[in-house]
Amino acid sequence: MPASGVSAAAIAARLSALGLLTRVEEHHRHTSVEAEVPESLSAESWREVLEVVAEADRFGLLATSLNGRNLWAVVRKAVPTTGDVGGPSYQR
Repeated sequence: MPASGVSAAAIAARLSALGLLTRVEEHHRHTSVEAEVPESLSAESWREVLEVVAEADRFGLLATSLNGRNLWAVVRKAVPTTGDVGGPSYQR
């Protein structure tokens, strides 16, 4: 498992420990974690959730009246630093 996957799994485990239902997905350039956030989440739990997702490279909250509140976090995969890894148009 790439380092991004390990970090994302750790974030998901910590969010699960706080009572959130999580999903982890591998993508080409990152690993993402999504969690459903219940309306009843306390202020103290929100602080803990924010401490957890702050370890990701990016995070956010999508809230709609139809789908509720979904928290997401992204951990980027490391880009190899040797060779022609991105092809002729790749910029470093």
